[in-house]
Amino acid sequence: MIAPRSIIAAAVWLIALVAPTCAQEHAGEASPEKNRWSFAGPFGKYDRAQLQRGLKVYREVCSTCHGLSMIAFRNLADPDGPGFTTAQAEAIAAEYKIQDGPNDQGEMFERPGRLADHFPAPFPNEEAGRARYGAVPPDMSVIAKARGYERGFPYWVLDMLLQYQEHGVDYITALLQGYQDNPPAGVTLPPGSYYNKIFPAHITRMPPPLTDQRVDYTVGTPTTVEQYAKDISAFLMWAAEPHLMQRKRVGLQVFIFLIVLAGLLYFTKKKVWHAVELHPEALKPRPPVEYPPP
Repeated sequence: MIAPRSIIAAAVWLIALVAPTCAQEHAGEASPEKNRWSFAGPFGKYDRAQLQRGLKVYREVCSTCHGLSMIAFRNLADPDGPGFTTAQAEAIAAEYKIQDGPNDQGEMFERPGRLADHFPAPFPNEEAGRARYGAVPPDMSVIAKARGYERGFPYWVLDMLLQYQEHGVDYITALLQGYQDNPPAGVTLPPGSYYNKIFPAHITRMPPPLTDQRVDYTVGTPTTVEQYAKDISAFLMWAAEPHLMQRKRVGLQVFIFLIVLAGLLYFTKKKVWHAVELHPEALKPRPPVEYPPP
């Protein structure tokens, strides 16, 4: 039988052998950088201050093109959310105009938003969005889970073992910082297009959305593109998985339950088979009983 240490040593040797080859294959290609996120890992939690800053970036920058249709204003006051009070969430909702109706006269009308309303889209329908932007800007409700990138072997094995699931937010952060004023030699940009070293096709119709000093922050927080990109990415991660912290708490409770259950089953087995362990001859088959003929 092969020892477990031999298997581990062989796996480490294989990774060390293949990793340089993978690095050479990806040389010259820009790939997203792994960031440190407060919500990463089995005990990670959302940074409420970062979520509030990300919401501010979304409202002042991203909401002009991208919707957030799966998030209701009441979610802003959820226990594991950005940490707004119910009154603050109501005030944010009231700043939006929601189309409602028909009224008694059969006409549609606009009213201030309520907690039960969802973030409105920046355009009334997809045709209007396509006519305005040339293509329908994607909804950002679950974009942090829908987008990502492939790290290749052996990195995806390490990510699986370390339970790293933040590829989407890494990609969004790098994408927002990946614009270049001058494309590489030999690349011709179509009119109205921009070069982004992280975007898969490198040519996108979306202009650079972030610039330094564009969104006002509280004193002490950098107002840089890098900070904006991380804050909006964290907020979009919460929007895509608002119950992440609850899921982690339930998962931890399940693990504790399974450990306790395994211990109880072990001691139950020891108790039931205790007599057999002391007297193993009790397991030997007994000779058949011969009864006298009638």
